[in-house]
Amino acid sequence: MVTLVISVLVGNLILQIVLGILNQKNMLKPWPKEVRGIYTIAQVKRAVEYSKENFQFSITSKFVSTILMILMITEGGFNLVNNWAITFSENESVQALFFMGTIIGANQIIAIPFSYYSTFVIEEKFGFNTTTKKLFIIDTIKGLLLGGLIGGGLLYLLGFLIEIMGSDFWLIFWGVIVVIMVFVNTFYTSLLLPIFNKLSEIKDEELKSCIYEYCQKVGYKLSNLFQMDGSKRSKKANAFFSGMGPKKTIVLYDTLIEGQSKEEIVAVLAHEIGHYKKKHTLFNLIFGIVQMFLILFLLGWAINQEELSLGLDVEVSTFYTGLIAFFILLSPITILIGVFQNIISRKMEYQADAYARDTYDGEKLIDALKKLSVDNLSNLNPHPAYVFVNYSHPPIHERIKAIRN
Repeated sequence: MVTLVISVLVGNLILQIVLGILNQKNMLKPWPKEVRGIYTIAQVKRAVEYSKENFQFSITSKFVSTILMILMITEGGFNLVNNWAITFSENESVQALFFMGTIIGANQIIAIPFSYYSTFVIEEKFGFNTTTKKLFIIDTIKGLLLGGLIGGGLLYLLGFLIEIMGSDFWLIFWGVIVVIMVFVNTFYTSLLLPIFNKLSEIKDEELKSCIYEYCQKVGYKLSNLFQMDGSKRSKKANAFFSGMGPKKTIVLYDTLIEGQSKEEIVAVLAHEIGHYKKKHTLFNLIFGIVQMFLILFLLGWAINQEELSLGLDVEVSTFYTGLIAFFILLSPITILIGVFQNIISRKMEYQADAYARDTYDGEKLIDALKKLSVDNLSNLNPHPAYVFVNYSHPPIHERIKAIRN
């Protein structure tokens, strides 16, 4: 079982390395005609260098995390932490909190230097970073506290349900997860997002007038439209739609508002409204619920299998050591699910683009996409295999071709 777990870890690493290398090489090949001329020669060089540095950094961090995981298994790290957690309590739920708290806490501490390097070296070098070291520390602390609170609560509940229900725990736990998913989907922008970012009314009255005029035209009741202070962390721009019913919300980054014309912003907003009109948000929620049902069903079958814990080479089998081994062994399946989900997501992006074209202006959307690509130094010629596995959005040249056709 140890060999199987390590093989999956190594296989995942090799897959990402191979796809990344293909993607980097493809960037140097002639670009599709739809995106030629978007970048100047200087911008092409910067985009290639930016992509290269991010790839090297990503592979380095993945390699380090994989090696550390393998060493934790082969050198008895998981067994040592597990034996330590067992001494604190006879209650397996409490043991799980000590074990997972130690493992995840150590992982987060190791991840901080990587996050710092990405933000203050790579992003800083290419002119994207606007965050301060103070804000970086605050964000890190908030993330740890929020993750510990939610993750710790769910882990304790999982252990409690396993203790009283055995392998039948999964259905009730799935119900709890569904409630949380619906809650987060509905109240993300009003309760969770403000923990990290500030939402405010759009101050540009002319822009607001253009937006409301478009919404009235397509019959979209716009009740929640905000701009977000994304510029306090990065110069990169974006927009997104979230929520359901009266809580549906459209958020525009302040960097998007500053960098695009009013017509381009409305085109981007039309794309986001297209997601709502085509019921993409609802579909994604239902897909996530079904996916969680299948994963927890498998977990219910596997959680009490001692062989799972043996995959981490521990002496005492527990549900939480089995949990780690389960998700490692499940990762090839989750990759396949992710590929399927990305295929659906890319189709949804085409549909939202078409909605913006048909109800507003396709060329303005194309102009906005081009500006976003330049501002973000996007890879305008990604490898098809890399797109197939990793991209939730189609490459820009494919989007431009679809909009014009």
